[in-house]
Amino acid sequence: MSRRSGAQERAPSTLATYIELTKPRIIELLLVTTVPAMAVAAGGWPGTLLVVMALVGGSLSAGGANVINQVYDRDIDRIMKRTESRPLPTERVTPKAATIFGIVLGIAGFVVLWLGTTLLAGLLSLVAFGFYVLVYTMVLKRSSTQNIVIGGAAGAVPALIGWAAVTGDLSMAAWVMFSIIFFWTPPHFWALSLKYADDYRAADIPMFPVVAGSRSSYEQIVWYSSVTVGVAFLLVPVAGLSWIYAVTAVVFGFPMVAMPMRLRSGQLHPMKYFVYTNLFLAAVFLSMLIDRLVFDSGIGGDLIWATIATGLVLIGLAGAVAVESRPSVRAEGISTIRHILEVGITVVFGIGLLTASLLTIVA
Repeated sequence: MSRRSGAQERAPSTLATYIELTKPRIIELLLVTTVPAMAVAAGGWPGTLLVVMALVGGSLSAGGANVINQVYDRDIDRIMKRTESRPLPTERVTPKAATIFGIVLGIAGFVVLWLGTTLLAGLLSLVAFGFYVLVYTMVLKRSSTQNIVIGGAAGAVPALIGWAAVTGDLSMAAWVMFSIIFFWTPPHFWALSLKYADDYRAADIPMFPVVAGSRSSYEQIVWYSSVTVGVAFLLVPVAGLSWIYAVTAVVFGFPMVAMPMRLRSGQLHPMKYFVYTNLFLAAVFLSMLIDRLVFDSGIGGDLIWATIATGLVLIGLAGAVAVESRPSVRAEGISTIRHILEVGITVVFGIGLLTASLLTIVA
């Protein structure tokens, strides 16, 4: 019996198939990051109805983008073992039906967020939808090692949506939360892609570990983890958080930076670090939520936190640039100018975030 016919015999219900298309496991990230952002924005619990509307709208939008991503990637999903059992490769749903479903979800997400929260939150969901589909899926994923770096911005937008759902605007604290997820995404996903490097290689997807190899990947994981933890520290003075968040950021941040060094020596399997990155993100964002529900004042020492954060971010960015300067880490067919511009986007954003945050702290 062929693999496809066997999969069809065991095919789940139509409802389960369409739910699977939305990638529910990825949507969990939205749940973990949206509600804490709302709590920090509100200085406490923002209201149950508002939270429900933000989560429903955000989930619909993110689910729709995931569906369109799979429609576009159905050719490579058939090649990769990790994705070969998805609904489109197994022909449990047609591309046309999936496309309509994804677009409807995206529109519904915008409407729910607009009517249930704020117009800005709804517009941000459309930006994230378009960025994930057009920039990551259609442009970067199949051409550049910076695919998951720049493209990962789409997964960080839920923090902005959560903040905007409460306030109708975006403050510096919202952008710092966005940046925690933005810089966390590369080391998180590179650890996973180290395991599935053969899959990506077979599908001709230039994930960084496939193009640059394990050694350079381990180095980049170290540098981006340093930036991630530095940005997490930066939120203490920018958002005026208390010791609950501060202690959590330190306790979970140290292993986030230290563990990748064991990857380089072969003492730690990449998947163990992948699992830890999930724990780090959950701990940091849940501690924000608890912090705002319990306290309404900061821990103090703003300049100390800002100094430590700045050091970690600058060291991490400098290390990342040093690795990216090697010709061997550039994807085939990518010009030097394009590579410099793509890496420069991340560096400029990181430095801009630091500058804006420091100005906010000293103001």
